[in-house]
Amino acid sequence: MASRPIQSGVVDARQRVGSPPARPTSLSLGGTTVAAVGSARLYVCGITPYDVTHLGHASTFVWADVIASVLDASGVRPRVCRNITDVDDVLMEAARSKGRHFDEYALVQQSLFEQSMRALRVGTPAEEPRARHHIEAVQQLAQALLDLGVAYERDGTVWFRAGDVVERSGLSRERALELSADYGDAPDDPAKDDPFDVPVWRASSDDDPAWISPWGWGRPGWHAECAAMAWSVHGPSVDVLVGGEDLAFPHHAYQSAMVEAVSGFTPFARAVLHVGEVRIDGAKMAKSTGNLVLVDDILQGCSPAALRLLLLARPYGEAWDYEPSRLAEAEGALQRLYAAAGRAGSSTDPDSAVALLREDLDVAGACARAEADGGEVARRLITALRLG
Repeated sequence: MASRPIQSGVVDARQRVGSPPARPTSLSLGGTTVAAVGSARLYVCGITPYDVTHLGHASTFVWADVIASVLDASGVRPRVCRNITDVDDVLMEAARSKGRHFDEYALVQQSLFEQSMRALRVGTPAEEPRARHHIEAVQQLAQALLDLGVAYERDGTVWFRAGDVVERSGLSRERALELSADYGDAPDDPAKDDPFDVPVWRASSDDDPAWISPWGWGRPGWHAECAAMAWSVHGPSVDVLVGGEDLAFPHHAYQSAMVEAVSGFTPFARAVLHVGEVRIDGAKMAKSTGNLVLVDDILQGCSPAALRLLLLARPYGEAWDYEPSRLAEAEGALQRLYAAAGRAGSSTDPDSAVALLREDLDVAGACARAEADGGEVARRLITALRLG
């Protein structure tokens, strides 16, 4: 008897086993569809480790974690890079006030931050670069910008020419100047050609940390640190850039512009997610205003899953006021999700709620769908939001 062709046997085997149904491998963020094949690169602007973790920090990192989880649920491997800005003037001042060396102080604060993240079920990033380990990369970035004529050196500082960064941000000149001053870019510094030029490499005084460079002893500029770390880990582009709304300008604008200037690729980030600020009585939560609400304090009387759900209970770009009464509301919403998961479901599409997360991270809509349909729909959503 003649044997069957090998190819026919392969086809038959596949027919017997069956192929899994195709799953969407894209998500929409701010009107941009991010399609991914195999893996997706996320760069999350991390902490400057000089103080304990408050709700403003937590909100950004929980939202970033949801993006990673939604991608994972879609069969796409999220490659998350979340940096540590451990070379920064604010950190230096905090360490000096405590009588500690800056890198030792940063390690302690980073450890406390990671404890808070674990409590909130935020996944450990695949990469966690530290600025002080990327000094050479910043110097390489500075030299490349100089070679291209989009930077200049003066008295040991390498300045990046602003070019059209402000125009591309969509801000008025007056607002951009205000933000530049607020975030330490010193627009009135007479050493630079244009108020909006920013340092890639900065000359250090005797009191500052310093590394030797072709331009003398100095340290990296803030925007250049993230540009160098992102490129070192992910290459000259990322799929999603994540950070607080307050990082849109100047930080993300200059980080992106520096990478684009050297690589020639635009945009640096296919999609950007800026998380709305957390406020107290209308004022942004910040150490400088003394209105911090700390994650560890809240978790003394609230479940981590409920706090996580509270942080996700609105569109990600929306600023909101924290009030203690919201915790009870979040606990109630969480219990309704759990109850829905425990009953028989009414939907023929078990991914219907998770599908809403792919549409601009519509957590509120997904929770409403899960409560209504129950069963497997609710269980899959609880898993995707890491509330279980």
